[in-house]
Amino acid sequence: MTLADFMVQGGDFLKGDGTGSMCIYNGNEHFADENFILKHSSPGLLSMANSGADTNGCQFFITCAKTDFLDGKHVVFGRLVDGLLTLRKIENVPTGPNNKPKTEQNP
Repeated sequence: MTLADFMVQGGDFLKGDGTGSMCIYNGNEHFADENFILKHSSPGLLSMANSGADTNGCQFFITCAKTDFLDGKHVVFGRLVDGLLTLRKIENVPTGPNNKPKTEQNP
């Protein structure tokens, strides 16, 4: 999923539509939030995508802007050290249904 001026989301290798989730811990579908020490203070931060408290799975997103309204809801776990220009290119690709990038198979 790509939302300009917000984020680029990925990690759903189960269904490919943003609804699939699993984690590596004991075969569970979700795992608990670790902490909220790091803040969504700039573009290029990696954060867990979830549907509420303690529902982290395999999906993540990369911020394209400061998104402090996500603080305390999504765990920041890293940042881009290179490739911000590539992120900007991905962020601005044309999208179709469900904000998925348009492709030859998905015009």
